[in-house]
Amino acid sequence: MQESPPQLSDYRDSRGRQSRRKLLHRPGQLFRDRYRIVKVLASGGFGVTYLAQDGGIPGSPLCVIKQLCPKVSNPLALERAKRRFRKEAKVLAKVGSHSQIPRLLDYFTINDGFYLVQEYVPGQVITREVRRSGPQNELQVKQFLQELLPVVKFIHRCRIIHRDIKPPNIIRADDGRLVLIDFGAVRECLGGLDEGSYQHPATQFVGTPGFAPPEQQALRPTYASDIYALAMTCLFLLTGQTPAEFDSDPKTGAILWRHLVAVSDHFASILNKMLCPDVIDRYETVDDVMRVLYLEEHFNDLAPGLSYQPRPHESELPNLEMTSLEAVTSSHHVTPIQRQAIAIRRWRSRQQKANPQAFPNTGFSMNTSTASPHRNF
Repeated sequence: MQESPPQLSDYRDSRGRQSRRKLLHRPGQLFRDRYRIVKVLASGGFGVTYLAQDGGIPGSPLCVIKQLCPKVSNPLALERAKRRFRKEAKVLAKVGSHSQIPRLLDYFTINDGFYLVQEYVPGQVITREVRRSGPQNELQVKQFLQELLPVVKFIHRCRIIHRDIKPPNIIRADDGRLVLIDFGAVRECLGGLDEGSYQHPATQFVGTPGFAPPEQQALRPTYASDIYALAMTCLFLLTGQTPAEFDSDPKTGAILWRHLVAVSDHFASILNKMLCPDVIDRYETVDDVMRVLYLEEHFNDLAPGLSYQPRPHESELPNLEMTSLEAVTSSHHVTPIQRQAIAIRRWRSRQQKANPQAFPNTGFSMNTSTASPHRNF
């Protein structure tokens, strides 16, 4: 049966979970002559997420419909919201070309409702993964970062700040890949449009307290804000604790977590830098984080080359008269002329020892600071 979607203004204004549920689509309902509701995946003050079947495609594959509910009732403000929504949806359509981001299949507006139709990714959010299997170890969390950091880098290259990276927004797909969902950009473009308001859309906080760093809560998010949220997600993976369960330094605001888990000092230093309350002290780009993680894997190989070997004092240089050619050339760079000179001196030294009368001291010397030997006649 074809039905119009519920008025989200009624949903938003209703009080109580049960009264709100009555205003949602019920399983089996069809709207827009295409989407048949399977079930409600999530609902909150900002809107509803449905699992649906797309009847417009052969086989009626599953899809996810996000029905957003901006706080807009003024006709002019509503029209501005629709324009901003379409603009942000087009950006999300480009981002969805990444294999670890759900594709945007459709977007539209009906009445006061704003709809995004996205690819359905079968799997489970990593929140449930941790609740079921327990906290992860350092190696597992590093693997998590290595898989997700390139996705965040791709988003930032598209000039998008996700704004809401957290465990419930990361899916472990059935095929094993990590998928990042639920961008905050669209919600932000609809969040600051009160009735009759001409405010900039970034006048309302979008994100999740605890996972959002101070500058984002102050309505000034940067690319480094996503790095902070990613580190808080790592702490959840390591400990199973939410941000509210961690203590913080009363002077600096830094999260106190090191005593709760056993990780290497180097990895701890990476997470601490990602979690710096002041954005100036944090890693500036995802590339910076990827670089230090990559270098750690090669520390053992790089260590010999990184160790400092001071040059020997002149008094510690080998005695060229008594040292073999092999020893000298193995510890110092020797030119071909110097090699020849050393070979001659070694030969003369042996001959002189064998027959002192036949080979008196002629004063032949080797100057190690020059490129050629010299004789004193």
